[in-house]
Amino acid sequence: LQFYFYDYDFMIYFEVCCNGVCVCVCVLQVLSQVHPKLSAQQEALQYIEGLILVLLNTLCQAQPRSVQDVEERVQRSFPHPIEKWAIADAQAAIEKRKRRNPLALPVDKIQPLLKVCCAQSHQSQHPSSLPLFINSHLIERHLRLIVCPLMDEEPSAAFMAEVRQYLRDLNLIIRVFREPFSFNTMLFSPHDVENIFSRIVDIHEVTVKLLGLIEDTVEMTDEGSPHPLVGSCFEDLAEELAFDPYETYAQDILRSGFHDHFLSQLSKPGAAIYLQSICEGFKEAVQYVLPRLLLTPLYHCLHYFEMLKQLEEKSEDEEDKQCLKQAITALLNLQSSMERISKNLFSCESACRFYSQQMKGKHLAIKKMNEIQRNIDGWEGKDIGQCCNEFIMEGTLTRVGAKHERYIFLFDGLMICCKSNHGQPRLPGASAAEYRLKEKFFMRKVQINDKDDKEGEYRHAFEIILKDGNSVVFAAKSVEEKNGWMAALISLQYRSTLERMLDTAMLQEEKEEQMRLPGAEVYRFAQPDSEENVVFEENVQSKSGNSLTNTIKWLLLNNFFPFFFSDPNFVRTFLTTCRSFCKPQELLDLLMERFDIPEPKPTEADQMAMENGDQPLSAELKRFRKEFVQPVQLRVLNVCRHWVEHHFYDFERDAQLLRRLEEFIGMVRGKAMRKWVESITKIIQRKKQAQANGPSHNITFESSPPPIEWHLCKAGQTDQFDLMTLHPIEIARQLTLLESDFYRCDPQPLVGSVWTKEDKEINSPNLLRMIRHTTNLTLWFEKCIVETENVEERVSIISRIIEILQVFQELNNFNGVLEVVSAMNSSPVYRLDHTFEQIPSRQRKILEEAHELSEDHYKKYLAKLRSINPPCVPFFGIYLTNILKTEEGNPDFLKRHGKELINFSKRQKVAEITGEIQQYQNQPYCLCVENDIRKFFENLNPMEDMTEKEFADYLFNKSLEIEPRNARTLPRFPKKYSCPLKSPGVRPSTVRPGTMRHPMPLQNEPRKISYSRIPDSETESSIASAPNSPRTPLTPQPASTASSSTEICSVFDSPQPPSSPFDSNGTSLFLIVKIFQAGRVTCGVFQMMSKHLDSPLAVPPRQPTSKVYSPRYSLTEPPKSPPTLPPREPVRMPDSHLPLFFNSTPPLGASGPPVPPRHSTSQSPIPKLPPKQAAAAGERKPLVT
Repeated sequence: LQFYFYDYDFMIYFEVCCNGVCVCVCVLQVLSQVHPKLSAQQEALQYIEGLILVLLNTLCQAQPRSVQDVEERVQRSFPHPIEKWAIADAQAAIEKRKRRNPLALPVDKIQPLLKVCCAQSHQSQHPSSLPLFINSHLIERHLRLIVCPLMDEEPSAAFMAEVRQYLRDLNLIIRVFREPFSFNTMLFSPHDVENIFSRIVDIHEVTVKLLGLIEDTVEMTDEGSPHPLVGSCFEDLAEELAFDPYETYAQDILRSGFHDHFLSQLSKPGAAIYLQSICEGFKEAVQYVLPRLLLTPLYHCLHYFEMLKQLEEKSEDEEDKQCLKQAITALLNLQSSMERISKNLFSCESACRFYSQQMKGKHLAIKKMNEIQRNIDGWEGKDIGQCCNEFIMEGTLTRVGAKHERYIFLFDGLMICCKSNHGQPRLPGASAAEYRLKEKFFMRKVQINDKDDKEGEYRHAFEIILKDGNSVVFAAKSVEEKNGWMAALISLQYRSTLERMLDTAMLQEEKEEQMRLPGAEVYRFAQPDSEENVVFEENVQSKSGNSLTNTIKWLLLNNFFPFFFSDPNFVRTFLTTCRSFCKPQELLDLLMERFDIPEPKPTEADQMAMENGDQPLSAELKRFRKEFVQPVQLRVLNVCRHWVEHHFYDFERDAQLLRRLEEFIGMVRGKAMRKWVESITKIIQRKKQAQANGPSHNITFESSPPPIEWHLCKAGQTDQFDLMTLHPIEIARQLTLLESDFYRCDPQPLVGSVWTKEDKEINSPNLLRMIRHTTNLTLWFEKCIVETENVEERVSIISRIIEILQVFQELNNFNGVLEVVSAMNSSPVYRLDHTFEQIPSRQRKILEEAHELSEDHYKKYLAKLRSINPPCVPFFGIYLTNILKTEEGNPDFLKRHGKELINFSKRQKVAEITGEIQQYQNQPYCLCVENDIRKFFENLNPMEDMTEKEFADYLFNKSLEIEPRNARTLPRFPKKYSCPLKSPGVRPSTVRPGTMRHPMPLQNEPRKISYSRIPDSETESSIASAPNSPRTPLTPQPASTASSSTEICSVFDSPQPPSSPFDSNGTSLFLIVKIFQAGRVTCGVFQMMSKHLDSPLAVPPRQPTSKVYSPRYSLTEPPKSPPTLPPREPVRMPDSHLPLFFNSTPPLGASGPPVPPRHSTSQSPIPKLPPKQAAAAGERKPLVT
């Protein structure tokens, strides 16, 4: 640690140490008081001592004059509520001091040292007691941690980073500056180039060799080794005399006439024009920046000697330490020569400062910038650390014109001009800053211009031109100072230009030197792409490049590496769909084969060179491993990680596959691969533990789930569970939770339409459960309706189902909504015109609006799905339809030039659909599961022992029985239910003002397009409109995913009308939809839909009631010729939020009694409805008499 104090702070620190005031002893005293059994190492005590001194410096640097000043400083410096505790403990410490309870910190010895800041003794006690409070507060926490010692970065790692930066500087000298000189032989001869750059190329080769040896050593170091054994790298090079070019280079660069010869080359006729033609500012960069860069190898060579000593001191291996000692001994002659040649370098040049700044860390640079800013009076605006990254240099310059001296601080983004403050501040509270701000310039807004000397005006000057045209001229005291300032300013101004020139040159060099790869005979993945083995889709650009359409199985991995698999979307697509053309065992074999990359074989010329002792392949092999082998292997491990993370079911089904993967992962070596291996191993262990312990869901919601709603039957009365006895809210909630669980199916069973194959029970059990649940629930709704013979009870049944539909809409359960719509549009229910006529108009409108979701290829449903916030349960049938059409309409393989190519574009379309399914699977519902109700719906079996055809015939015959064809009057049936028919409504019983009806997790419910909340006066367009800016990601249009190259008809279309509603396969979720002019209408839950495919047969719309369909849809007037039925008591038509209530049937011919007032129909108070809903609730519709 390095502490930067002001003069008086450093004096305090120095005198405290000299007077024997050891803060460590005080810390030990506090430790013994707080935790007698807790020990601390000396290094920890010294660290705390340094923190205490820094804290004292923070409190005293403002020169407090009273205790109040110290307390104000504490309040500004300490976080809340520590500042209150610290002040209270400090005040208590002063009181205890008076009562012969001394402080642990010796105030008597520190007080004279603080007199420069504090005037009285108790004021010294006050800041001295504050660090003790912090010390005791930390110790009281009793943190038993094993803290790593505070030490610098591991020397070999830091040295590697320095060598890499040094190598880039050498490349900048050679590629950017030396090549223009070598290229123009008319201006600069080879001898001139040699005189300027000397043996810089040899130094570059040595540096490349040294860095390669160190990287290889680090790569081969065992994990248990404390540090890489780099001593042998230096020893080998030192014995080869590889560092000798540094001596010759130093002699050439530091000779007495070097600078004059360098300037003479630049002053040649045409040289300035040639250099300026390369790029803007290149001439100035050559004149000022290049001489400083040429000194960089000298400082780095001297840095080698210091680093070798540090490595020897910190090495823990005896053999490595001996190698380092041998290298130091071998380099002693070079070290003495370099020190002799460059003995005057540090005193006359400033390049050492530039280079040393690159060695410092970011925290030291920030500390230096903060220290400079605190020492400048009148600073305004952003802090220096917010607009700068490093400090460059400082010094005195004269501003030409005013003849004023300015002290300049130069940063990489800012130039600050200050005036020195002379004398001590007169006022007690005045600032003690050494400098006063005069002006500052942002480097990105100025232009640097060199100025020639003018006798009598200025010498050694340069100009800073602002964007507004104004300029400031500064003059240095000597040529050397001017060159130093110009080198720094020009390098800052044209740094990005020089970096881009270097990157371009390095990239061009890599392109010219093609990488040598292993032959296709030993590594088949090295086979290049051709029209025979891979096809890219024309005029289609994916997110990661060209869209691959067709390829060979093993070449699929070849073409996905190393580019495509860097995109997670391609990884997901491949791993989701690969089982349709590749078994998991075969996939693992391909990945292992792709990972094991052989090195290219040497040519005959390479073998002859190796016999002579050369290493011609060393550089090529290093590039091959770095740019080809490592990226491919890392992406293979990335695919393995995604495989075990998202598709672990492959390994659950095949223990041998998991064992082979673990063996493969255990054989992977290398520092770069370690984190990937650890990540894959942790995922496997987590999956195994979850498989053994079962899934655990720890979900935290913003609010607690609502309580379970009960109606006529209570908890545990499972034998009484029925549509009329359970609460409609709780029916919808439990069905939503159940269907949400069913919706969370893996994508693998969806690929290949396996739910329609023979082994569907094995490969897609969860999907079949959802299909059968949806079918059973739809049939159960139909059965409940048609088996209720009494018309009044049947009206209550349908009203109750519509109430469940309303709650489905509130919960965004679109699957449940369309289940109800399917039941209402089924042929046994759809024909019950007399029953539907008695449904309240508002509920009929809700049902019509829900039916509109499935019209026009589910256009309104898709718009609503994009506009809502999760959680939700989308309609699963639309995805199954699109997947099935994509699978059936596109072949799995395509033949090209006699080879079968995998039709991967088909897999991409299927993966897009499965990805859309998965994006709605993550958000759970904030609802409680009621196990009894859940089991009731899980065990629904409306067909009992009947076949599908028998059950369909039964439902339709029952429908004819309760409402015969063309009947003007309905037969009388006794009542089925003995329980009250009054509905509890769809408002939760525990709802409070301002709360949500159905709480959503982690977020408030948005303003949705809820059909149950739309007033009757709103138009149809406003009902179905979707917000312009949905808060959830837009769902891709199913047309893009389901469309194929070949237009196909619906795979479910039948050439002949079915004789019953269930002539299609019973296990399929899709039921054929046909409408007959005079007959039955069959409607299933899931139907064919696609915008760009052939239009499937649509569900017959329940059109506007007052226009086309039967009298049950008449919303404005009764039928013209009503059938004659015995008069019944008028049924009160409530709002969907109010219960239905039926009295007993009066005698024939008697008129029904008037409807009782609203408050008399229930023992419990009924919540008031909104004004518009109240109007709808007050409607009176005539009954069929």
